[in-house]
Amino acid sequence: MTALDRLQELRATALGTKITRYALGSVVAASVSAVVFGILYVLHVGTTACSISAFVAGAIPNWILNRRWAWRRRGRPEFGREVIGYALTSIVSLLLTSLSTAWTNAHVRGIPAHHGFRVILVTASYLAVFAVLFVVKFALYEFWVFSEHSRVRAALRSRGLMPAVRAERPVPAVRTDRTP
Repeated sequence: MTALDRLQELRATALGTKITRYALGSVVAASVSAVVFGILYVLHVGTTACSISAFVAGAIPNWILNRRWAWRRRGRPEFGREVIGYALTSIVSLLLTSLSTAWTNAHVRGIPAHHGFRVILVTASYLAVFAVLFVVKFALYEFWVFSEHSRVRAALRSRGLMPAVRAERPVPAVRTDRTP
């Protein structure tokens, strides 16, 4: 069996479908972010402001595509897990992209600003962070943020760090009118 055959088998599974949808959503988010970052950088906006603006521009479609399309979550999001979890993941990603682009920008100052190569290098450093965090973010989304049954919460509960909360389930109605 070739690697392509194994990849096609994986795509046929629920996990493979989720990974594919996550990847496509990430490509859309990264594309939006890259365009916003590049435009702002050409307009001589600082790399931190470029990173923040680009990140926010990409985070909006990323949230929608991941939550609704990849993880098939509907209805009101759980604030503590979905919203806070996504926000924390996003903040860490934003910090890493800001640091990366600032570092890259400091090292390419010798290239004249009117050359497209400088823009490409700084934008590439922004996208490189996305690539590195791709797997980490998928795992966080799968096992914590968008999970039906959060393994992180279960681990915290087992260590006594989070109280166990049981949802009140409605008792099914019993039919008493058994007329033929």
